[in-house]
Amino acid sequence: MSMLKVTDLCVKYGVIPALQGISFEVNQGEVIALIGANGAGKTTTLHTITGLVEKASGRVEFEGRDITKMPAHKIVELGMAHVPEGRRVFPQMTVYQNLMLGAFTRKDAAEKQASLEAVYEHFPRLKERAKQSAGTLSGGEQQMLAMGRALMSKPRIILMDEPSMGLSPIFVGEIFKIIETVSKAGTTVLLVEQNAKKALSIADRAYVLETGKISIEGPAKELMENDEIRKAYLGE
Repeated sequence: MSMLKVTDLCVKYGVIPALQGISFEVNQGEVIALIGANGAGKTTTLHTITGLVEKASGRVEFEGRDITKMPAHKIVELGMAHVPEGRRVFPQMTVYQNLMLGAFTRKDAAEKQASLEAVYEHFPRLKERAKQSAGTLSGGEQQMLAMGRALMSKPRIILMDEPSMGLSPIFVGEIFKIIETVSKAGTTVLLVEQNAKKALSIADRAYVLETGKISIEGPAKELMENDEIRKAYLGE
């Protein structure tokens, strides 16, 4: 069943087209990768879905509901979480405070506590550093915090923007393992990632964005075997 459906989405920055009528869908339980070069429109796609960027035209549906004109905070309440590019943690606040901010839409204290325990299970390092200010964490730990914060809203789908950017290879491996764990626990994942090889290795299906248009789509395994993609994105 289609959980997220994007139809003919167009976005302009002034007169410059950023997205030129893209359509794709994400089914429940899938990991979907959006890959492409810098400036292809990957981040814009996520920002537009979550209501942070205005659409020129097109439609976004979440679980059969039209959310095209819905404000961002309402979209979070429906069960969609966004891990932004560059992590965007609140550096002066503690790890614990950052995590609790992720649960701002939830009222039940016991449920929040249960989510916090689940996040600490995924990310033991965050538990160790719960009282530290987020600004003192390494890049990889801040990425874990951004993911943990998104999971605190108990999302049905999580949109991740470049989770491996700027991380050491060890942390990249860890982050991708966690994405797989989150997916296996029942959360649908839409992943924007510069590291196409890693993204395709954990995705079910993938879409390739080129200058605001989808040029190729298909099962991730097939795309990994595609010569064009191997040359352009897998460094082969």
